[in-house]
Amino acid sequence: MFSLLELLPESTLFNIIDVGASFNPGEPAPYQGFVDAGKARVIGFEPDLAECERLNQTFGSPHRFLPHFVGDGGPATFYETNWVLTGSLFPANTALLEKFQNLAEVVTPVAEHPVETSRLDDLEEIADVDYLKIDVQGAELAVFRGAPRLLAETLVICTEVEFVELYKGQPLFADVDAFLRQSGFQFHRFDGFASRAFKPLIYNNDINAGGGQILWSDAIYVRDWMRLDELSADKLLKYAVLAHDLLHSYDLAHLVLSALDRKAGSELADLYLGRLTNQ
Repeated sequence: MFSLLELLPESTLFNIIDVGASFNPGEPAPYQGFVDAGKARVIGFEPDLAECERLNQTFGSPHRFLPHFVGDGGPATFYETNWVLTGSLFPANTALLEKFQNLAEVVTPVAEHPVETSRLDDLEEIADVDYLKIDVQGAELAVFRGAPRLLAETLVICTEVEFVELYKGQPLFADVDAFLRQSGFQFHRFDGFASRAFKPLIYNNDINAGGGQILWSDAIYVRDWMRLDELSADKLLKYAVLAHDLLHSYDLAHLVLSALDRKAGSELADLYLGRLTNQ
């Protein structure tokens, strides 16, 4: 499939914010293609100091990773666990986790640390956002509540959401969904689902294999496609590229290009449709 990055002016960069930026080295970030093409500036947040340093060394300039706890701007408790990827601002719901294969084992409480959280809207390093990725183990809603200014500029969001209370007191998918819809976004799709088997069952000798209970997913939200005419031409072009290159939602990309044509007097939507039909 062709890329729409070629439509962007040479100096244009996507402003990408990654909250909870840690990832397994064998699983590249979803925006890695934009980084490799030199079309992104990533500002990431990862409170684990060693992991934050690894990310800075891996990505290099112009990207920047900061060791902040992002949230509502108030004091909080960080609940450290035995795996860096499962620590949270909410305590592990161990009684629930123990019902499933290989969950309590990787979300084992280790220590509690008083911390101060930072609101995204208060961080001077961030002036604009095109793509926002969040994975903070149940604290996603606090991040959104601390970013009304930036959400007004954001085009695409990828956020982890949970369907059961993996961490005590955490907001669930329904809470996040209601907030984002009120903030000018449409739910687009889920990007995979994660589940585990209830103990003692094991599927195909794999303790990570899923049973029937869906536990969490990554939810994709996009700027409200019923209000595209409110976006600038520059934002519409970025939106179309994100829809095509990142989401592979070609129908959405065409819809956005049509809105851009109405605003700019261009003919990109027809050209795009022609290229799609000739693939």
